[in-house]
Amino acid sequence: MHPLSIFRSPVCLNCLSKWSPWRRMSTKNTIVPPLSKKQQKRKLKEETITQYAGDNSKRADRVYAWGCASTGAIGIPSYLKPEKKGQHPIYTVRQPARIKFMDRANLKVTKVGCGYGFTVYVTTSFRGNRLYGTGINTDSQIGYHEFPRNTVFTLGNNAYGQCGRPIVEGEVFGQNPRVHKMKDIPDNIAKIVCGHDHSFLLTTDGEVYSCGLGCDGQTGLGHYRTTSQPTKIRGGIEGVKITQIASTGDCVLALSEEGDVFAWGNSEYNQLSIVTDQTQINIPKYLPLKHCGKIIKAASAGSKCAIVNTKGELFVWGYGILGKGPKLESTSEPEMIPPPLFGCNELEPDVLVIDVVCGLHHFVALTNNGSVYTWGKDKHGCLGLGIQRDQYFPLKVSIPAETHSIQCGVDHTVVLCKSFC
Repeated sequence: MHPLSIFRSPVCLNCLSKWSPWRRMSTKNTIVPPLSKKQQKRKLKEETITQYAGDNSKRADRVYAWGCASTGAIGIPSYLKPEKKGQHPIYTVRQPARIKFMDRANLKVTKVGCGYGFTVYVTTSFRGNRLYGTGINTDSQIGYHEFPRNTVFTLGNNAYGQCGRPIVEGEVFGQNPRVHKMKDIPDNIAKIVCGHDHSFLLTTDGEVYSCGLGCDGQTGLGHYRTTSQPTKIRGGIEGVKITQIASTGDCVLALSEEGDVFAWGNSEYNQLSIVTDQTQINIPKYLPLKHCGKIIKAASAGSKCAIVNTKGELFVWGYGILGKGPKLESTSEPEMIPPPLFGCNELEPDVLVIDVVCGLHHFVALTNNGSVYTWGKDKHGCLGLGIQRDQYFPLKVSIPAETHSIQCGVDHTVVLCKSFC
């Protein structure tokens, strides 16, 4: 064990070992006799706080979640099935709750995916990589399966072909163990993004494939029909290396390697009015956001969008609670949320926003110092602020750990953290 000393007030290191023999009081011009060695040690002890940390101590992984608990997406069984008599179920979690299952099972969470009432965790342990799910399973959205690598499998509701397989009229999805292996797709799929009733597959080369409901043009295939076979999206992104797809609702944002933004889908709330007067676009178009700089992150909610640039600035547009107060309800042009609302000030001038995600009606932002900020509609406590009210400005969530990854479902939020010590 080794001690780490912290002083309550500034202390001169030279003076610690050699005290001045006489000290003169400037106000009364009186001479104060020198302290004895015993008094010096006592005074030094009073001014010093000693903390002990193990030589081999490591920061532990932590998982916190909040929002709608009635679906089981939070992953804490006692909320829905109280362990003690007289306790009532908890259906809404308004503050970050630590998920201890991962600690008990000695699992390290590497990635999180959040859907409509369910959560999926990718974990590693001495047993290898495992996939865990919790929450609604009415359409067999979650489960445990082992399959060969370099293959894409889907499960859940396929009413609109969003699982990439033919639609079966009258098919019952509940308690259905069927897992579908996608066919006729590239073997270099790197990411999968699920929207409302549509899906995207992103390859390592930056190509995008889609399937599912296309009534708002959200599949980006040049029509408004339903598609059950993953098909390559062309239009404005053809030949462009795409690195991120954002689509919680029916408006889609695609981010390129160069930091350009492309969009298609629903524009009923002026999300895409920069490039069209129509309420729907069925093919990707480039969004000229020159004043926003190079974009590194994008998020698309039900009626609003957000982007983050390389300078750590966050811009919002669309309709609803955007984060700039109750007076700004709608804008077709991206507007920057003032950096001080994310903790950037004279004492901490280097604080930057590095990530943003969203549910249907709320945003969650992550800064480079591990802080989490939320704003929007507080449906089922999805903001995690401990109070039941909508939040018109970004407000910091109280989490007893340093956050490094954030993920949103429709009405719940999960964050991956490191303990402070």
